[in-house]
Amino acid sequence: MSHNTKMHSFLAFDCGATSGRGILARCDGKSFSMEEVYRFPSEIIQKDGRMYWDVHAMFRHFVSCLKELGSQNIKIDSIGIDTWGVDFGLIGTDGSLLGNPRCYRDPYTVGIPEKVYEIIPRKELYASTGIQIMNFNTIFQLFAQTRENDSSLMTAESLLFMPDLLSFLLTGNKVCEYTDASTSGMMDQNSRQFNKALLEKLGIRTDILLPIVQPGIKVGTLKKEIALETGLGELPVIAVAGHDTASAIIAVPAEDEHFAYLSSGTWSLMGIEAPAPIINEESARLNFTNEGGIEGTTRFLKNITGMWLLESCRKIWKAQGKDYGYAALMEMALAEAAFKGRINPDDPRFAAPEDMVMEIKAALGRDVSDAQMVSCIYHSLADRYKEVLTMLQGFAPFKIEKLHIIGGGSANDLLNQWTADAIGIPVIAGPTEATAIGNVMIQAKAAGLFKDRWEIRRLIASAFAVKTFLPNN
Repeated sequence: MSHNTKMHSFLAFDCGATSGRGILARCDGKSFSMEEVYRFPSEIIQKDGRMYWDVHAMFRHFVSCLKELGSQNIKIDSIGIDTWGVDFGLIGTDGSLLGNPRCYRDPYTVGIPEKVYEIIPRKELYASTGIQIMNFNTIFQLFAQTRENDSSLMTAESLLFMPDLLSFLLTGNKVCEYTDASTSGMMDQNSRQFNKALLEKLGIRTDILLPIVQPGIKVGTLKKEIALETGLGELPVIAVAGHDTASAIIAVPAEDEHFAYLSSGTWSLMGIEAPAPIINEESARLNFTNEGGIEGTTRFLKNITGMWLLESCRKIWKAQGKDYGYAALMEMALAEAAFKGRINPDDPRFAAPEDMVMEIKAALGRDVSDAQMVSCIYHSLADRYKEVLTMLQGFAPFKIEKLHIIGGGSANDLLNQWTADAIGIPVIAGPTEATAIGNVMIQAKAAGLFKDRWEIRRLIASAFAVKTFLPNN
């Protein structure tokens, strides 16, 4: 660890699909603190039956946040941006953004994967990219836009994924960062560059794709006009692990590689940090994905429906005048801990039902109380985590000795305990703010405060209170 004990200040823009935040963190390599300084909505614009991200509004929020910090004379060392994956903006030859980025929730890619398989078999696609098939993957969006003769796509000079697009709006410089590019379904896992031969078969333009760079590099400095407007000067913008899950995994306070992680929110992502991609018939059959991590690692993981089930029920109950807080939900589940009904959280019927409460009752084949419903959801998630962890054990080149739960869902003590009971190994919960922490830590590493991810994780383990849940079997 560096003996440079100067306190650095880093700004993380952590952008989720519903809202984004500016987080100011201070770190000297031995201590760490952070606070949310700004919050803004991620707005979707509906236009001509299409869905777009209002990226200009996000950029204006970034500038407002910077102005606020500038007015308080807060000195910042660098800025990093993380967002969700797959979505992108197109830049014209004059350096302007050609319209807002399409949103992955836009149904324009429904049925597109099947059309792609007529040209490139699913097996061949997975063998190269190692990415689980989801119809909103970038490759399917580009194929759909190519078929629509999208004018922006036809005239674009370059494609930038969301974190890189926002960095470009701040600096005027273009990069294509690895962790985010790896989620596109277009990157070859062995070369870690785009598989252009594959894309050419689909008629997708490859001249708009930039070479892929590893996280931690400097994109550039704030444009002169932004530097002046905010009073912050020409601050460096660092390409962090731009994909939010990649950032979150950096913040797992693990001691060694013998762990699995569960990044728990609306979706749960369960996986391991693998030394190399794991691509075989079994991983394809079970729809596991290989995404880029830091320091050459691979995030080998599976998407599981997470708190979406409970949040959807809460919305229905709230409309009925029953506004259950998290503590109340925990007590309800505990009171009905012995309830035996179970569902498969990943059954497609729960993806977007009109009424989640009715859908779960229909799946259970009977009427149940709200408390039984919560118990059922928690137990069903714990059982599903066990199933996926068992699959991971089959793939991992090491023994999985504990499960680290990070993200918002890590604050759910009861579900953590039931998960430990189900999987039979310790569960370590926290930190909840993993994504923002990971974003900051790559900036700190770029500033020379840490030499590798294990140094980073040791600091996180000491700076944040984590809770351990041992299985009661």
